Amino acid sequence: MFWTIEWDTVLKLAVATLIGLIIGLERELKKKPLGLKTCIVIAVSSCVLTIISIDAAYNFPRVSRLQMDPLRLPAQIISGVGFIGAGVILRKSNDVISGLTTSAMIWGAAGLGVATGAGFYKEAFLSLFFILISVEFLPWLFQRIGPIRLQEKEIRIRMSLSDRNRMTDILKEMKALNIRIHSVRIDDLTEKNYPIMEVRVRVHKDRYTTDVYFDIKDLEGVVGVKCDTV
Repeated sequence: MFWTIEWDTVLKLAVATLIGLIIGLERELKKKPLGLKTCIVIAVSSCVLTIISIDAAYNFPRVSRLQMDPLRLPAQIISGVGFIGAGVILRKSNDVISGLTTSAMIWGAAGLGVATGAGFYKEAFLSLFFILISVEFLPWLFQRIGPIRLQEKEIRIRMSLSDRNRMTDILKEMKALNIRIHSVRIDDLTEKNYPIMEVRVRVHKDRYTTDVYFDIKDLEGVVGVKCDTV
């Protein structure tokens, strides 16, 4: 009968819900666009569509001559979820792209839902374990034992200068303060009398942005400073 409960289906949907909950919780704790509800809906929906696709492929031929590909619907899930993932990729005002990891997590939640719907429980949980290790533990590890650049943060600094002839001296003094300069942009086309110099710098991640602000503010020839952590 159509109301008969298949406990294997219930188990698959429950596992997909748990997987979606774990991924959504990880993103929500980091205040990312992907939250618990979104991730659970993606994982469970992918799971049930995979179940339907597989069951239909094996049940329809019994009553008709129609042949179905059990992998066709899951393939469309993976490509369709990419549209949702694109919606969380943002470009900030300082030309920084954010949301790529969250977009990948959306795609991953759909993939794990497909795996669960196909009955690959061990593979789904093992993949979930490696995803969480890669997102949570490895960045923390590399920041401590990896290259020095991974232990740094980038700051965008916008300075108003009272003396355009001190630009080179200011850059040299910044290097003396253990501020690594990544790029320099000079704007002398403003209506104000002060030229603007924008620099992207790298400092140790434990160094406060406020300390960098006061170091730059104290330099001779600097009349205004704006700092943004990238």
